[in-house]
Amino acid sequence: MFKVLNAYLFQHRSISVPGLGTIYLEILPANADVADRTILPPLYQFRFDKYFDAPDREFFSYMAAHKNILDYEAIKWYNEFAFELRNRIRTEEEVSWDGVGILKKDEGGNVIFESVVNKGLFLAPTPAYRVNRQNAQHTLLVGDQERTNVEMNEWLNDEEAGSRKKRSWWIIALILGALALAALGWHFYSNGWSIGNQIKL
Repeated sequence: MFKVLNAYLFQHRSISVPGLGTIYLEILPANADVADRTILPPLYQFRFDKYFDAPDREFFSYMAAHKNILDYEAIKWYNEFAFELRNRIRTEEEVSWDGVGILKKDEGGNVIFESVVNKGLFLAPTPAYRVNRQNAQHTLLVGDQERTNVEMNEWLNDEEAGSRKKRSWWIIALILGALALAALGWHFYSNGWSIGNQIKL
């Protein structure tokens, strides 16, 4: 029975059990482990929501098609299954849902859910090594033109050299200004503070 329910759960990412709650499938995306040089597969975890417990019509159509019965028979059959599952949780310590988790009661009589940790299910970590290729040539789309990375590097280096020339004018102006100030300072030092044909005080 749980095999059919798991198939629906993995396809639709949620399954509701009347009078119990809804189990959701959450997928955590793949991520890179730089230290181990691997890409870890996506992880699957299950979450339980006890406040929403109404299956949708699509679920009953799925069950009816899968068991070759009519829709109303699927509704009756699933409600009986949910009733038995609730009774098993009440009477037994815990009920194991294969591949999903464990349903059990706490001290207050509330149903709690412990998810099975699925580490990648059928996927394994993949080795990932950074590859640096020197002098590899490939085409780039720049605006509406295709250029190679070599052409773009040359163009950017030429532009950088041109911008260095454009930036160097203020250094020359600063040096010339400093020389002019030094010449004025020397003039006033040697001739005093007289300007033009004035008499020296």
